[in-house]
Amino acid sequence: MIEENEEQPDDHQSLEKERGRFRLHMVTWNVATADPPKDVASLLHLNSPKTPDLYVIGLQEVYSGPVRFVSDMMFDDPWSQLFISTLAPWNYVKVSSMRMQGLLLLFFSKPEHIPFIRDIQATYTRTGMFGYWGNKGGVSVRLSFYGHMLCFLNCHLAAHMKYANERVDEFEHIVDTQTFDCKKAPKITDHRLVFWFGDLNFRIQDHGMHFVRSCINNQTYNLLWSHDQLNMLKKKEQLLQEFEEGPLDFQPTYKFDLNSDTYDSRLYTTWFGFK
Repeated sequence: MIEENEEQPDDHQSLEKERGRFRLHMVTWNVATADPPKDVASLLHLNSPKTPDLYVIGLQEVYSGPVRFVSDMMFDDPWSQLFISTLAPWNYVKVSSMRMQGLLLLFFSKPEHIPFIRDIQATYTRTGMFGYWGNKGGVSVRLSFYGHMLCFLNCHLAAHMKYANERVDEFEHIVDTQTFDCKKAPKITDHRLVFWFGDLNFRIQDHGMHFVRSCINNQTYNLLWSHDQLNMLKKKEQLLQEFEEGPLDFQPTYKFDLNSDTYDSRLYTTWFGFK
């Protein structure tokens, strides 16, 4: 159902929708200032029998040293070059991107959809150092896709276990302050679909280390859900309640030893998180 503040699709667009659903492949990855790998085919599921219509890739902690950052402002950064060169042979075109220091958001589309992608805008919000530094914050791309208003928001929020409430405050600040030159959807929450992702830094709280490791080893991840900070805060924060999240049926993605699949071996400083 099209909401009242959206464009009504024309006949051609309606026919397109009747042919099937659109497929979207999204990636979020904190790359920890590392250089790009040689191959990201598995990350993008390029050999999947069902190819996506759109790719949306959100990175955090892209290296942004002074010399590299100036160079990246004039040319595509190495990570963008990697995804562009990887997806181009598969007939994907980069439609939009937004970079704020270490945060990077890329939007790719199949060529046949490009005539129906309109009103593309991108923006960013700093939240580091009281809003003066862009090591933390959010970058977004919004657009009309076959008449439907979509917004993609890639965030890197405050770290450390004790700053869960600060993470929510940062997110609310980003959502409240980002605006677009679009009468039908001037703010993030005015869009029909908002995809919020990134390194959100919410942790698993109040569980002992032995219990968490036992759940990981036994793949009983559901026993950790109730102590996921985002789930806990969602019970009292109205803005968070407007978002839906799929089941966390995977092992926590944080924190690993560098360049390994081994959880942080510093036993007494390890913490875990799904986001």
